[in-house]
Amino acid sequence: MLREVFDFSFTEVSSIVERSEAACRQLAVRARRHMRADHRRFTADQPTQQRLAEGFIAALTAGELEDLRRLLTADAQMTSDGGGKAPSLPRGVSGADNMARLMVAVWPRLAGIGVSMEARRVNAQPGILVRDPAGRVLAVLALEVRDGQIHRIRSIINPDKLAHLGPVADAWALQEAYRRQGRT
Repeated sequence: MLREVFDFSFTEVSSIVERSEAACRQLAVRARRHMRADHRRFTADQPTQQRLAEGFIAALTAGELEDLRRLLTADAQMTSDGGGKAPSLPRGVSGADNMARLMVAVWPRLAGIGVSMEARRVNAQPGILVRDPAGRVLAVLALEVRDGQIHRIRSIINPDKLAHLGPVADAWALQEAYRRQGRT
């Protein structure tokens, strides 16, 4: 953007991003190539997306590792946004196998403390609303679908970003309950 939009020289760009001019030129070539590429993909219709979210919940709650894997693209990714105000993954998780194993390992203990899920539309995409035992909003999972499978899961647990949905759960208290439940 610095080069193409703001017309900075590669010397200026390299100074700003603290990389060599050659590296900046290569990044520009790759970015142009990426922008020219046609990345259109099959987008599932709304009922199909809803069934995908419901299938995800069913596979997760049943602990069906293989079913969960099949719902995810091989290169699926999961990120978590706690905004420093709620516990979250310290870094993203990549790959269907890693994601499925993590979720199947964690969900039984969350369910054990009364956490529940329901399929919901999130920003016009399939998603999942996660609630604490009192029905307060704990998190939203936004599902990005590619070619009929879940390609990305964005977990929003930052209470500032959830407040518009209703009363927000105390994620730190639930984390402590989760830990205690694992010790019993």
